[in-house]
Amino acid sequence: MDIAMPLLNGLEATRQILKDFPATRILMLSAHSDDAYVTTATEAGAMGFLLKQTSAHEVCRAIREIAAGKTFFSSAITRHFNRLNPLLPGRPARFNAKAAQLTSREMEVLQLIAEGKANKETAAELGIGLKTVEKHREHLMSKLDIHDTAGLTRYAVSAGIIESSVQLTIV
Repeated sequence: MDIAMPLLNGLEATRQILKDFPATRILMLSAHSDDAYVTTATEAGAMGFLLKQTSAHEVCRAIREIAAGKTFFSSAITRHFNRLNPLLPGRPARFNAKAAQLTSREMEVLQLIAEGKANKETAAELGIGLKTVEKHREHLMSKLDIHDTAGLTRYAVSAGIIESSVQLTIV
């Protein structure tokens, strides 16, 4: 699973897949190894995390390990987290409790807001009413204690909901 995908980011897709199919094992791929991305991916339920420049040999090894029910992180990520927390080798600590409070639909709305979509566009993409989008936006702002679109966008990037390399258009 890639983190940056159109319509539904890989983190939220992971959450939804595991909700409906809990036995699924997901390996996350990203160009970024920031703590926030790795932590958010594992909190979403990914059993592994590889950088996109990982060798084919390591990708195959990761797939085999995860298929066997184990976790797998790029060696660079494992070394980094072992230095940060030797008691949890390769397993990041909880990063963002606020993101965990958001519903799946709120995460979808937040992603689209951060991608620069207007409420009308968000409603059309998600197949919900404009008033429903506005309510989700209100709930997001209240839960996150952020009260403008720019703040929501910054939060989405810092929490790993979208990658900072995603092209943002502010409306």
